[in-house]
Amino acid sequence: QVQLVESGGGLVQAGASLRLSCAVSGRTFSGYYISWFRQAPGKDRELVAGIRWGGSTTYYLDSVKGRFTISRDSAKNTVYLQMNRLKPDDTAVYYCAARTLATEKYDYWGQGTQVTVSS
Repeated sequence: QVQLVESGGGLVQAGASLRLSCAVSGRTFSGYYISWFRQAPGKDRELVAGIRWGGSTTYYLDSVKGRFTISRDSAKNTVYLQMNRLKPDDTAVYYCAARTLATEKYDYWGQGTQVTVSS
């Protein structure tokens, strides 16, 4: 059974940092792309960052470039999202998700972790 389990969310003040973790299990993710999405109340879900499991190719939403870093620890089967200089606009539920490289459709999703940034 494939599982993606997020952790690391919380309530912080603007300017602070958080590191989210996404522990993946249940299959090999070689050939997969792992991404972090977020959804704020009343807003559409947006793709924040992504990384190819077996490589170094990354993607970042323009508004987080230079502040967020996505990384992968294959030995721990975990993908991280380091978030620095957090802003109130970063407040959302953050989800990790996985898809194969052959499609844009994400097959696997985590349950989400809440990030709240106070001003």
